[in-house]
Amino acid sequence: MGFPMASNLLRKTESPFVVYDTHAPTTLKFTQLAKELKLSKNVSVAATPRDVAAECDVIVTMLPAGPHVRSVYLDEKNGLLAGINGRVNVLLIDSSTIDVATSRHVAEIAGQAGAVMLDAPVSGGTLGAEAGTLTFMVGSPTIETFTLAKDTLFVHMGKNIVHCGTVGNGQVAKICNNMMLGISMIAAAETMNLGVRLGMDPKLLAGIINTSSGRSWSTDTYNPCPGVLPNVPASRDYTGGFGTSLMAKDLSLAVSAAHESKSTVTLGAVAHQIYNQVSTQKEYKIKDFSSIYKWLNDNSEK
Repeated sequence: MGFPMASNLLRKTESPFVVYDTHAPTTLKFTQLAKELKLSKNVSVAATPRDVAAECDVIVTMLPAGPHVRSVYLDEKNGLLAGINGRVNVLLIDSSTIDVATSRHVAEIAGQAGAVMLDAPVSGGTLGAEAGTLTFMVGSPTIETFTLAKDTLFVHMGKNIVHCGTVGNGQVAKICNNMMLGISMIAAAETMNLGVRLGMDPKLLAGIINTSSGRSWSTDTYNPCPGVLPNVPASRDYTGGFGTSLMAKDLSLAVSAAHESKSTVTLGAVAHQIYNQVSTQKEYKIKDFSSIYKWLNDNSEK
């Protein structure tokens, strides 16, 4: 996700970039893109997050989970806050999807260090990141900071940029959205599997659903049945896209938040159990989360 987002920023702003990634081929790919765009002079590669912060006044992070965010921001030796080193009003934007408590904790410590931090998780997947049509769900301490980030950064990477309230509320919106997505993808997969096994043409069935009350993003934009839609993971053996392990993680965040807030999430909990099971199986661990269709079919009686 981070690479296509940064690529759009590079193309559309031509601002100086300092990049860091633990996966060296990703930074190499980014520097090669800059070379192709004749913007090599605008891009340098840092050795640590601290080195990024030492040179930048606006920093965007995209990380897998809460522990990674804590480490990248708070590590006393090589973390971002160590690199800021007392400079005030450095703008920190974390687009990871993590637990609300970690998001607010890191933002509080960043504030104590003189920085301003926003949480800005995204929705739209890799396709949206590449197209620059992501939805940003932004938690910001002030509307002024949100507007600044929106006008200078988010508009170059996304189409829908929403101020969700205070810091951490972006994460609230994201985990609620992804809980709904996980539930609806299972529903779409079960429905398509049932119809196909009963002899229905999958494209015809999807067309009926998508002009009826059962329509959802999981049926009309990201249908899990192979051959229904081109250019989606289901039509390329579920490669690329949003992994089953990531969906399991996001559903875990939602279920944990529900427990903390004493909210009932019956279907969310079941969806979490299903994706947890699927993501531990070798065949599905690195597949897109729409591979739940294949999993259901493989586990149905022949």
